[in-house]
Amino acid sequence: MFLYNLTLQRATGITHAIHGNFSGTKMQEIVVSRGKIIELLRPDANTGKVHTLLTMEVFGIIRSLMAFRLTGGTKDYIVVGSDSGRIVILEYHPSKNMFEKIHQETFGKSGCRRIVPGQFLAVDPKGRAVMIGAIEKQKLVYILNRDAAARLTISSPLEAHKANTLVYHVVGVDVGFENPMFACLEMDYEEADNDPTGEAAANTQQTLTFYELDLGLNHVVRKYSEALEEHGNFLITVPGGSDGPSGVLICSENYITYKNFGDQPDIRCPIPRRRNDLDDPERGMIFVCSATHKTKSMFFFLAQTEQGDIFKVTLETDEEMVTEIRMKYFDTIPVATAMCVLKTGFLFVSSEFGNHYLYQIAHLGDDDEEPEFSSAMPLEEGDTFFFQPRPLKNLVLVDEQENLSPIMSCQIADLANEDTPQLYVACGRGPKSTLRVLRHGLEVSEMAVSELPGNPNAVWTVRRHIEDEFDAYIIVSFVNATLVLSIGETVEEVTDSGFLGTTPTLSCSLLGEDALVQVYPDGIRHIRADKRVNEWKTPGKKTIVRCAVNQRQVVIALTGGELVYFEMDPSGQLNEYTERKEMSADVVCMSLANVPPGEQRSRFLAVGLVDNTVRIISLDPSNSEHGKIFFPPLRSNLSDTRTRYLGSRPVKLFRVRMQGQEAVLAMSSRSWLSYSYQSRFHLTPLSYETLEYASGFASEQCPEGIVAISTNTLRILALEKLGAVFNQVAFPLQYTPRKFVIHPETNNLILIESDHNAYTEATKAQRKQQMAEEMVEAAGEDERELAAEMAAAFLNENLPEAIFGAPKAGSGQWASLVRLVNPIQGSTLDLVQLEQNEAAFSVAVCRFASGGDDWYVLVGVARDMILNPRSVGGGFIYTYRLGGGGDKLEFMHKTPVEDVPLAIAPFQGRVLVGVGKLLRIYDLGKKKLLRKCENKHVPNLVTGIHTIGQRVIVTDVQESLFWVRYKRNENQLIIFADDTHPRWVTTACLLDYDTMASADKFGNISIVRLPPNTSDDVDEDPTGNKALWDRGLLNGASQKAEVIMNYHIGETVLSLQKTTLIPGGSESLVYTTLSGGIGILVPFTSHEDHDFFQHLEMHMRSEFPPLCGRDHLSFRSYYFPVKNVIDGDLCEQFNSMDPHKQKSVAEELDRTPPEVSKKLEDIRTRYAF
Repeated sequence: MFLYNLTLQRATGITHAIHGNFSGTKMQEIVVSRGKIIELLRPDANTGKVHTLLTMEVFGIIRSLMAFRLTGGTKDYIVVGSDSGRIVILEYHPSKNMFEKIHQETFGKSGCRRIVPGQFLAVDPKGRAVMIGAIEKQKLVYILNRDAAARLTISSPLEAHKANTLVYHVVGVDVGFENPMFACLEMDYEEADNDPTGEAAANTQQTLTFYELDLGLNHVVRKYSEALEEHGNFLITVPGGSDGPSGVLICSENYITYKNFGDQPDIRCPIPRRRNDLDDPERGMIFVCSATHKTKSMFFFLAQTEQGDIFKVTLETDEEMVTEIRMKYFDTIPVATAMCVLKTGFLFVSSEFGNHYLYQIAHLGDDDEEPEFSSAMPLEEGDTFFFQPRPLKNLVLVDEQENLSPIMSCQIADLANEDTPQLYVACGRGPKSTLRVLRHGLEVSEMAVSELPGNPNAVWTVRRHIEDEFDAYIIVSFVNATLVLSIGETVEEVTDSGFLGTTPTLSCSLLGEDALVQVYPDGIRHIRADKRVNEWKTPGKKTIVRCAVNQRQVVIALTGGELVYFEMDPSGQLNEYTERKEMSADVVCMSLANVPPGEQRSRFLAVGLVDNTVRIISLDPSNSEHGKIFFPPLRSNLSDTRTRYLGSRPVKLFRVRMQGQEAVLAMSSRSWLSYSYQSRFHLTPLSYETLEYASGFASEQCPEGIVAISTNTLRILALEKLGAVFNQVAFPLQYTPRKFVIHPETNNLILIESDHNAYTEATKAQRKQQMAEEMVEAAGEDERELAAEMAAAFLNENLPEAIFGAPKAGSGQWASLVRLVNPIQGSTLDLVQLEQNEAAFSVAVCRFASGGDDWYVLVGVARDMILNPRSVGGGFIYTYRLGGGGDKLEFMHKTPVEDVPLAIAPFQGRVLVGVGKLLRIYDLGKKKLLRKCENKHVPNLVTGIHTIGQRVIVTDVQESLFWVRYKRNENQLIIFADDTHPRWVTTACLLDYDTMASADKFGNISIVRLPPNTSDDVDEDPTGNKALWDRGLLNGASQKAEVIMNYHIGETVLSLQKTTLIPGGSESLVYTTLSGGIGILVPFTSHEDHDFFQHLEMHMRSEFPPLCGRDHLSFRSYYFPVKNVIDGDLCEQFNSMDPHKQKSVAEELDRTPPEVSKKLEDIRTRYAF
């Protein structure tokens, strides 16, 4: 079995984000990394929408990203630290829309290793040097410069190694044009290692170390080092030189501290806390990310705490010395992995979980009521300031990028009866969690919908002048009339446009520079800019049935298949050519291309006839004699046809513009948009009702829209999320969703949600009540009333947790619930809150042989679970009956068990439960579930159970798969086969009776299969001393499974499912990842296909190596050598190669580049989209 891997939706979670002018213009762009993908985004300063310009898979793990520009340059370069053991510098070329690798310097082994640099990057703010560091020991500094041709040069590396040292963070210190300096947060563990008592380890302090790159001597020295009081987690560079005081801010637990060389005293300020916080009061508070904004006259920092509150931090200086740190509460937004303040006044926030946001900074928060905290304010040691969180005041949300990460669970099914299955995805973390329904299609935003006086049959838009940016008129044609609407602030009817209103219209458009042409059944109307009108009438009884128009040419077809050709002369007059062309049959459709730049006319006309032929006719007068035009039918054939099923109605095609390029809108019972995006051709349906006719539309509010008609309405639509494969509907949840099952009869979902470090609603209310009482008690006699008012206000305030975060309850505290959801409306039908410190881990819906026709929901719950070191205070299995027609959960009983029930599966009218490492069969009883049978031979923890016939396949947390046979007569569960490799299985999926696909927590997918001669009729040997030679390989079971395929995805896969994604398509294995990616593995159906793609992959590896310097083959073989899988993501990069490289690769494969592209597209459309 050979498989082909395809990504349907790339990962959406962002790990790093940087900003700069990467295209070398004044435009500010953002570069983000999404694990193994690097992506360039451009926020549009006018509309505030974020557009993706380029996405590249790098086939390696991006561990750090930095932007830098050489002194005096206008363009930012990108430095990438990855797992390739190389430092890579990229430049973005806007003309080719490509990242080009300018430098790639190897310094170590590949892989994410402790002592190989790549984890930390720091850039000298003046762009003279870059430091790349490892977690331990090694740091290298590269000097950057330009050569005579102004190209970027890089020096050989200078070492700044120090053994036995752990690094926490590295930044470049802004020292103006002094020798470049880097600051590191380090810890020396040498003493702790050599001290067996453990005292040294307890006393080890973190140090702040400065490294100076001496440009004269060309080497790096440790300039200065000092021990820190608190444990710091990151550093912020303070602008220096002529812009500020230089130095660094150290963000540590509960404090932010300013440090610099020389006589500068340390300035430290506590991190303010929320007033009346429900968090555990002993818990420290840290900053998690920051952004710096610097103009010529001032600078400030935005720092975000782990609760999501942003503070604006400023420094007060007195003659180059910093005297105080000032902090002011700015706003609260979801916790971010990175924030970028753009020069255009936007704040880009890549959220840790949930959607990413672009905010406009409306106010700098200088003149509001908010109190300002300062390091100069007197406080007792250990005290801090308090502030009151509030809704957004300084920031305005302008755009939102959907992010599925983390996908905790996914099921694919057509629950809404739409022919195409939907993906039901449980994603997010904590109070920001959602249940999302994904459908294949582009999201459509309605800009306007207006009713028309009847059912129109066509619509067009025209401009007044070729130079105009926006359209002037919308023309709507009815059966016996034409309506002209003018586009301004509003859209209203006009009568003085020169168009004939008493007839239906076949076509209208701009002719030449500023004239309009209207083609109607009885003739052609040519309207000049000064409103002069020329008419051409049809001869005799004939009428015009079809027409084709571009900027300079008009071709019409009269009844009986006669073609008449007009062309515009330089004076702007339309001239008819004398000779007409008779076609052999009636004309059904015809089209002209746009006039190519710098030419007089388009040379070809395409005509479709009733006899199912398409004729291409030449309009080139160089073939003509005496001013007559020949129509020599071309002798060549049209080649490279591709077919897709669009729907149940005849297809209509319309030319529109999308992102400055031509695109085609195809309409059937669904509308589809065919466009090219990031050098790949997409054909995507619109998630919208049926449309009948459309035209491109451009106005100030909507520069690239579509105007369309549907029955008797005129709609103006915009497609903003090009390149998106799915559009999504999200329903909010309360805690992190863990798993869900579908009830087969009602299609409702039963979902379990549980959060560690969280309170249940009941505990929260109780804590609030307790705190309110304490507030009143703590007040003196005269302040009682005021305190009572404050307590009442505190009890009434309700900050939405999705934005302000949920209170952290401390380790070992759990909150959990079971929810019954209608997936179509997204409404919660029933909700059961579990008690504090009960965590739901597994769920199943099943029928019992002894329970009649009733459906039961079983939920596996752990009590008082502590994650590390793992301990549990026991577990329960809650049993609910599904009542009320499947929309009510009726509690039946709870069954105590010894350990965590991590897996439950129905089996032959009973249920299989994995309790810790025991596999058991339970049956339904009156007071609890009754234990019937157990197997104790799974080594660690049962994480999943799959059943087929008498076989049970069990996944273990670190020992891969076990095949178990249930013997009914002896009532025994016997392991008869297992796997030869340890795999830390996260999820698995049955492919057939002998074959299992499984994914592990390191990002691999593998398929194992039992050999044909495997017998599951084995006996358990109770004495354990069955003949030693019968034990088979490697201990364990006597029979072993064979590995069919191994493949490294590069992201942790949490769901696998075998399904068909398109109606009439073939089956594929769909996986979803923790980072929000969705992909499929599809089998090859023929040997020649497999052969072709194998060779293409081989050529791509050598001709187009990955961007960040990782070897593609070794990346895909990170943990196990890749076996029997071809990487479609690499093959599809064929389309983004240089044309001459494409040609040479295609020639090696005995094909042409379009044939290769077509093969790539065919395999995609056969299984998916």
